[in-house]
Amino acid sequence: MTGTRVCHLGKYYHPAPGGIESHVRTLAHAQAELGLSVQVFCANHQAGPTTVETDGPIEVTRVRRLVSLAKCDVCPELGARLARIDADIIHLHVPNPAMVLGLLHARPGKPVVVTYHSDLIRQKFLGSIFRPIERLAYRQVRAIMTSSPLYPQGSSFLRPYTDRLYVLPHGVELQPYLDPSSEDRERAAQIRAQYASDGPLWLCAGRHVYYKGFVNAIRALTRVRGRLLLLGDGPDQQALRAEAQRLGVDDRVIFTGSLTHTLDLVPYYHAADAFWFPSNARSEAFGLVQVEAMASGCPVINTQIPHSGVAWVSLHEETGLTVPVDDPVALAAAANRLLTEPGLRDRFAAAAKRRAVREFDHRIMAERSLAIYRHVLSGAPVTQFARRPALTPSATS
Repeated sequence: MTGTRVCHLGKYYHPAPGGIESHVRTLAHAQAELGLSVQVFCANHQAGPTTVETDGPIEVTRVRRLVSLAKCDVCPELGARLARIDADIIHLHVPNPAMVLGLLHARPGKPVVVTYHSDLIRQKFLGSIFRPIERLAYRQVRAIMTSSPLYPQGSSFLRPYTDRLYVLPHGVELQPYLDPSSEDRERAAQIRAQYASDGPLWLCAGRHVYYKGFVNAIRALTRVRGRLLLLGDGPDQQALRAEAQRLGVDDRVIFTGSLTHTLDLVPYYHAADAFWFPSNARSEAFGLVQVEAMASGCPVINTQIPHSGVAWVSLHEETGLTVPVDDPVALAAAANRLLTEPGLRDRFAAAAKRRAVREFDHRIMAERSLAIYRHVLSGAPVTQFARRPALTPSATS
């Protein structure tokens, strides 16, 4: 597949923040390392003119965005530019209404594959309006990739496409987490000295929005020793601060604000006793920060979100503990197990590193993507791992 030309269609691209944006960049660079010719089309998140630039070996075209309506970017030049794409395969990342509309308009005549990051959870009305248009676009889609084998069972949109569903778990460049720099090790020691001198240190990270479930982390802290570091920012932060104060734990909840770069998280993972991931809705389809924590040897306490891949990424009783959704009592009990059961944290930490390396390295992700491309372009069989997941109740067990 060396020399195969792939064009990723993202919503935005680095340095725009966001999980999909980070994933597209990581996948694009990993594919380029394998010898593919990779380009990315996206909307210009800064609302400037259309630009063509490079990000290392990746050519990035940021198309001028006229306006954004109901989270759909209006890019007048998009259709014409997509019609001229010079690629062997087009890889669309959704949800992404602008690119779906652009593909329908352009009809570029190239095989299209899709990474289906998540359903529209809260925008159900807008989704119902857009779905017929999306179904029309999916007539030209040859493969649909989900980030875990569990997610399709809960998606009414995906059920008609059982003949083209594959699994492509997200990946991370693991080395900075597996083997942190001396500066990151020193910073981790400083974080522990500052916050964990008199008890354990728990870590949460992400945007302060409803589906992250951070309010349950704050409530759990009333039943467990130590401090909670809440990294990130967002519209729910004031409500979270108020809840911490109401419960009398505001002196043990530290709001650090957003970090400049993803890798700034490395010392925090290495300083923490465990990473708490209390998300509570299918908007959280995977949870890539879990992989970062696992690679750092930081056990994860996550939640059993129905038909989400969260509990599949970090496995219960193997790389951490999984608790019911919206159950701060269970979250606290899991944290206390890590403190009281001899050897449990160390066992989870070692297994977490092994699972991260085995399943979520960015190079493995790229190789799996190539197997799916090869199947689409030539009919070659895909790897066993990327087989189409069965849409049956057993898929959620």
